[in-house]
Amino acid sequence: MGSLHLDLKDCGNCPIRHRAVCSRCEADELEVLEDIKYYRSYEAGQPILWSGDHMEFVASVVTGIATLSQTMEDGRTQMVGLLLPSDFIGRPGRDIAQFDVVAVSDVTLCCFRRRPFEDLMTRTPHIGQRLLEMTLDELDSAREWMTVLGRKTAREKIASLLLIVARRDASLRQKLPGDGMSFDLPLTREAMSDYLGLTLETVSRQMSALKKAGIIVLEGKRRVVIPDLEGLVAETGDDMDGGVIA
Repeated sequence: MGSLHLDLKDCGNCPIRHRAVCSRCEADELEVLEDIKYYRSYEAGQPILWSGDHMEFVASVVTGIATLSQTMEDGRTQMVGLLLPSDFIGRPGRDIAQFDVVAVSDVTLCCFRRRPFEDLMTRTPHIGQRLLEMTLDELDSAREWMTVLGRKTAREKIASLLLIVARRDASLRQKLPGDGMSFDLPLTREAMSDYLGLTLETVSRQMSALKKAGIIVLEGKRRVVIPDLEGLVAETGDDMDGGVIA
């Protein structure tokens, strides 16, 4: 999930090509999308959208991670979701942003002008079908995070977050998750604490505990290695078979 090193005009080299909203498009359909797409880059901490903004575009996250958050009347902010590579920003038919979207790491977006994209959806069933699948996946993820944030211990929350990022990274690389998989964690510990509703000290302590227990190996500031995938799954507290989380 690092920097974007590709010809931005060549969809065939896109790192999210097989997962993005355009993943089922034929060559002629990609040519139409080419006319309405452009790229935007954001630095870590930079806002992408504010709630209430008029949306001129919809977009796929190509690289990096962004947060979805909602601000309450008294100024408190609650993070309500993460946008990982291949996730979609915006809703066709809705021209007002519902949430604040802020880059957590450096982010690159593949943007489509909203009105032409909406028109294209009516003529290209492949896009509408894929967007529906992605929306349902997003609903499943939201339900999962209700459990993560509401019922899990600090250690289970951190293990769950690591597992989701690890599996998305494996999916983008078109590999099956397994022992020895590694990835760059694009979230600082401060961002992890905000998202999980934990203190920074708790995140640091639990990351160190997972490392001491051999559940994860930390290489440098961001590189995470998972020696035993089943061990990490067990730490999440889920009664699950370890299937891939989108």
